Amino acid sequence: MNFLMKLRLLAHFLRWRATWEKRNTRRAFTIPDNPKFMGPRDAIGLIDDGDVVAVSGMAGNARISLLYWAMKELFQETGHPRGLTVMCTGGQGSRGRVPGTMDEIGIEGLCTRHISAHQETFRPFLRLADAGKIEMQCIPQGVFTQLLDALGRGEDSLVSPIGLGTFLDPRVGSGSSIFDPNAEALIEVEGEQLRYHIPRIDVAMFNAPAVDRRGNVYLKNASLVAETHEITRAAKANGGRVIVNTGLLVDEGYDEIAVHADRIDAIVYDANCEQSFSIPHRKHWPLLTTNSDIPVREAIRRLSFVSRILGVTPRRTPGDEAIARLAAATFAEHGAGSHYVNIGVGLPEEVCRMLFQAGLLDQITAFTETGVIGGLPAPGAFFGVAACPERMVSSAEIFRLIQRKLDITVLGAIEADSQGNVNVSKRGEGPLKYVGPGGFIDIATGARTIIFVAGWTPNGKVQIEDGKIRITAPGKPKFVDRVAEITFSGQQALKSGKKVFFATTVGLFQLTPRGMELRRVMPGIDIQRDIVQACSMDVVLPESGAVPAVDEAVVTGKGFHLTFLEPPEAPA
Repeated sequence: MNFLMKLRLLAHFLRWRATWEKRNTRRAFTIPDNPKFMGPRDAIGLIDDGDVVAVSGMAGNARISLLYWAMKELFQETGHPRGLTVMCTGGQGSRGRVPGTMDEIGIEGLCTRHISAHQETFRPFLRLADAGKIEMQCIPQGVFTQLLDALGRGEDSLVSPIGLGTFLDPRVGSGSSIFDPNAEALIEVEGEQLRYHIPRIDVAMFNAPAVDRRGNVYLKNASLVAETHEITRAAKANGGRVIVNTGLLVDEGYDEIAVHADRIDAIVYDANCEQSFSIPHRKHWPLLTTNSDIPVREAIRRLSFVSRILGVTPRRTPGDEAIARLAAATFAEHGAGSHYVNIGVGLPEEVCRMLFQAGLLDQITAFTETGVIGGLPAPGAFFGVAACPERMVSSAEIFRLIQRKLDITVLGAIEADSQGNVNVSKRGEGPLKYVGPGGFIDIATGARTIIFVAGWTPNGKVQIEDGKIRITAPGKPKFVDRVAEITFSGQQALKSGKKVFFATTVGLFQLTPRGMELRRVMPGIDIQRDIVQACSMDVVLPESGAVPAVDEAVVTGKGFHLTFLEPPEAPA
């Protein structure tokens, strides 16, 4: 990426930052012969007190910012709408840092129940939960998408094995009601499976790139599809209303119609309506669409640069890079024959970068849980979309694919234990330290091979000297006797015949019927001092007693090379 492009990107985000709170919720764009075109306040006026409202999108992608602002302002001025149940599958908040997200409606009295797969980004909601002023429920993201699809068929529940043995299993943990044990249970045990429920939808709201004057909706140049189709069908099946926030008015025939006008009740046109955060539809970035006009390597350079200047991507240490190389090498060793691959957020993104640079991702298909297939999953601030994707489907479709065809996934971990259980959903006690599982449970259930990537300790320090790792400050290990919350059940994974690996600072573990077995040790690590005696996890050594050392190239990066052990096969 050249210097001029860096300047252009920097100027773009400086302009966005200077105007990111600018809005006019009283302005109404109307068309004389189509009453569906209305102002944001009029559209919010279609929401009744106590309604169940479902929203599509993911993170900063496809936000309905003007509608959130209008809802907030109307509630503050009139006290309505109030007592809403708000549902979304993924994290659409901003941790209270960026205006125009779902955080805007995290106000006491406005929203009294929130149902999502991921809670960490919704800081205002978590503060309300901490004060006992809102009910927060958790449904795994993939199951959630299938429930939305079921609502469109007139059904409000489904039975699934997903979640068995995790905290969502009422026999193991809290179930769906993560903070209030007296709240309605949305998950019940039914035989050897779990039955999930969600309420029927009164109002569906989503962001779309364009509409024509008749009110037909087009998704051309969208960065994702997410749950647009599912929540629309669900609302209409319940006699509800559908509100679309759009950034372009186009001629009929602009593209294939995604949602027909007769399914739409209100259209709010806003020239600043975004494709992804800071990027309006009227000036969309082709690199986030299936019509990309630049190579994927250049697209990733631009997206990574944006994440760095926004301070979203953490600085990676040499120790982090060594862990990522170990995970990437494990992927190359066990990923031969894979076709569909999912890469998680955080340190797994570094693994993804290494696989991409080695050319391994050219031979397989990566995807995001929002339904973006092909290209390369976007890093940092752009989580949920991809650079130069090949096609897009709905979230419900991608999670069906996950359960049928997901070969391998690379995921992070907050902590792991002696049984191979993993916690990614709870950082500590109380709502303010809660994360939520997102699509983690569904992905881990569907994948045949899982590679967890985690530092040995969250606050420890390591140095790399002469091709060896030396722990200079041990810290408190993430590997414990029992995790605080089970988001991944090691025993369920063993029953399903999965391969499960843990790439760490000290070496590579594999979950086996014998337990957490150390399969490789990093050069410079003393097994007894740095591993066995340093953590409360029951560490199992190979029956031979000998643990092979990791190649020094993994530690230093010098001479590090990745290749599949055998060429991957195309899917049948």
